Amino acid sequence: MSNSQSGAITRSLIVQPASYVVRLDWRSLFPREQTVEVELGSGDGSFLAQYAKLHPERNFLGVERLLGRLRKLNKKGLRAELINLALLRLEASYVMEFLIAPASIEALHVYFPDPWPKRKHRKNRLINEHFTEIAARALKTGGVVFLRTDDLDYFEQMTRVFSANAKFTSIETPPELSAVVTDFERNFHLRGVPTNRAAYRKL
Repeated sequence: MSNSQSGAITRSLIVQPASYVVRLDWRSLFPREQTVEVELGSGDGSFLAQYAKLHPERNFLGVERLLGRLRKLNKKGLRAELINLALLRLEASYVMEFLIAPASIEALHVYFPDPWPKRKHRKNRLINEHFTEIAARALKTGGVVFLRTDDLDYFEQMTRVFSANAKFTSIETPPELSAVVTDFERNFHLRGVPTNRAAYRKL
């Protein structure tokens, strides 16, 4: 997690896998062997930086495609000295499909993904029937998918596809988790826009 330039060493939580076609080895990403949780689309990192600090007994991987956002989260993580946080710049769907080993993570967090509101673009949404299958493959038995969105149409799609998958059962989002909000979410609440939440446990 370090880069060397002109003899100077700069720490970074942003990792580059040895291979983009081989499953991630959690032992190579984190100094402690602990349960792993993944956030897809970490945005500005306001959720993950808080949550990783609250839970040093867990390891967290943040996945974000946009470099500027990932750099913000990297700064937050370094400032908080989070050794249980690693960051990856890739498409969320690719990471889920090809880089996460089967039955290797405890939880999956997907908060406010792009809703692609136009009907012709809805095929681009991350969470669909196929996503429920790759989530089931990545999660350990008893692992949980946590979902949040402000878009009611997308929320209805999320709950429909997960409810239709017999590998999952619906559960309540723990209050302690709901209390950790993103900056994006906080701004929504100030404008009176509610958060739609759902959680599904792998059977």
